[in-house]
Amino acid sequence: MRWLLHWILNAVALLIVSHFVQGFEISGFVSALIAVIVIGLLNATLGLLLKFVTLPLGILSFGLFFLVINAVVLWFSSKFVPGFAVTGFKAAFLGALALALIQILFGFIGLRGGRSES
Repeated sequence: MRWLLHWILNAVALLIVSHFVQGFEISGFVSALIAVIVIGLLNATLGLLLKFVTLPLGILSFGLFFLVINAVVLWFSSKFVPGFAVTGFKAAFLGALALALIQILFGFIGLRGGRSES
């Protein structure tokens, strides 16, 4: 059940980002749900490989370089999902930054990850 909530929250996050970042467009909720799956698969494969290869650069930049990798994954995933478009690297980078901030916000208000206090 938790993965379903994460899937929906990530799709909502993509829709939020599409309203605020110019050049980052999603046509609807179904496209956002599909995009979340593709982004997750690419992040688990290509993203993981790129993060491993660029680990020293990531460490030197205190992890900020990983935003560049996330931007590349977002841009690349937009090529596979109909209704999801990222027009350039600036839009991909700002989208990755906005998604990271939204994920932090979701975690802060308790909508993301972790175990519930019982």
